[in-house]
This record gives sequence, structure tokens and C-alpha cells, in this order.
Amino acid sequence: MPLANYSTSIAAAKTAGEIQGMLAGAGAKAIITEYDDEAYISALAFQVPGPQGDLSIRLPVDAQATLKVMQKDGLPSRFCTMDHARRVAWRIIKDWLRAQLALLETEMVRMEEIFLPYVITQSGETVYQIMRRRNFELPEGRG
Repeated sequence: MPLANYSTSIAAAKTAGEIQGMLAGAGAKAIITEYDDEAYISALAFQVPGPQGDLSIRLPVDAQATLKVMQKDGLPSRFCTMDHARRVAWRIIKDWLRAQLALLETEMVRMEEIFLPYVITQSGETVYQIMRRRNFELPEGRG
């Protein structure tokens, strides 16, 4: 089965804008667009209300990983460019977010459950990055 959205022609910046609208509709208080060294959108960071105050969340996009999968899948060369991989990666994030927000609307999950791996900690790392560095071992609990 080919990669989702592999044939999209929608610009990454347009999709990122659509995602920003979705996040705003879901209660995001602030949204920051991050760019890589080549001036392409590489992540969206945003704040949402959490149980103990605002949560800062970072949704990254890895276009290089997407490109590798597209090449491995043997897609035609016209699809196997970095620019196209960016378009595909952002469309996949948009689809994922739409599904997650639908779960939120049904009240089956809470915002922090959806985005926990992407929550930015005081160190600037995400929860996932910290857990990965610790080989997914939880620290000892207190009392």
C-alpha cells in the first residue's frame, strides 16, 4: 500500500496553515511556526490549557524520513523529491491531527493524552525526547 498522501500537490505552507486553524479551533492560545535552515516550515509549537496550567507542545515534521520511505516504497521519481516529501509529511500530520481532535471532541481522551509525547518540558526537550534518552525507564516515584 503506498504512503498516505503521496500524490498530494498541496503546498506544505498551506497545509501548515490549515493545521494552525485546526489548533486554534481546538483551543490553542498561541501558535509558533518554526523554520529550518532552508526556510522551510519544520514544526509547529503551540500552547493549550492543561490541568495544571498551559501546556507547550511541539509538532515536528521529518521530511527526510518521509522521503526515505517514499524512495523505499519505489514511488516514481517525480514524487521522490525533498519538496514533495515536505508536502506529504505535512498532509500526514494534518490527517493525524484531525483524527486526534475527533477523539477529543467525543471526550474519549483529553488534550494532554493526545499530545503528551510532544509536550515541551522545562529543559526545552519534549517528553518523548527525555524518555528516549532514558531508554523509556520512568524515574523513581516520590513517597
